[in-house]
Amino acid sequence: MLVFLIPIKSSKVAKSWIEVSKMFERCLGSVCNQTSLEFQVIVVCHERPEISFHHPQVQYIEVNFPIPDSTLAEKMDDKRKKLAVGLLAARELQPTHIMPVDADDCISKRLVSFVAQNPQSNGWYVDIGYEYQEGSSKIMVRKETFYKLCGTSNIINYRLYSLPDKVLRDEPLTGHDDFLEGHPLAKRYLAARGTPIEPLPFPGAIYVRDKIGESTSMQEPLVAILKRNPKQALRGIKKTLLLPFNQRELIDEIRAEFNLYPLKDV
Repeated sequence: MLVFLIPIKSSKVAKSWIEVSKMFERCLGSVCNQTSLEFQVIVVCHERPEISFHHPQVQYIEVNFPIPDSTLAEKMDDKRKKLAVGLLAARELQPTHIMPVDADDCISKRLVSFVAQNPQSNGWYVDIGYEYQEGSSKIMVRKETFYKLCGTSNIINYRLYSLPDKVLRDEPLTGHDDFLEGHPLAKRYLAARGTPIEPLPFPGAIYVRDKIGESTSMQEPLVAILKRNPKQALRGIKKTLLLPFNQRELIDEIRAEFNLYPLKDV
């Protein structure tokens, strides 16, 4: 069985809690729109988003962690601790695999069926996926290294996780895998351990860029991004040059597979 983990930011650090809730509701509908029912969803949050969508295979865990400040490090620490809470709770469900999902992304409805057919696999990384600007009639195809872009990109066998005994409210998280916060690291780290994960053989997720910048990565100042990763500027130029070749019309088949529907303006 595949368990999806969805950490959600607090309403106290959201630019628009209404927008966060709308994106999460679409994301949750996408996660639950699977062709197989062999899944569960664990949502870890400070407050439950205001949505009307409900599903019997979704459970919420509300935490009282300190509200993170405006720094990327604080926000990523909050996300990491919420993922750890979800991983510990998933133990009771006896999953074969875990997939962290960012609360604004959409995923393929084929994922659960695929995992169910391969229960002993170490897991997969999403190498091929899509990038979508909210409200656009087009979608960009990422033909490789999607996992470096998007946090919704790893499906890992539960037995491969290193987990703490518990997650303390006011203490730093210890005894965990570095890739709980650094999703691009999972492929390399697991290969180094002798338990490599494979590329998913089909597009697995859509990385959504919203209009007001609720994504944690989008809120990091450009100067800080370039300081942390000087190659980012070259990637931006490369992306712009290749855009005409990698962009296509957002057809109904993609919308249906990923449950990607337009959000009404806030």
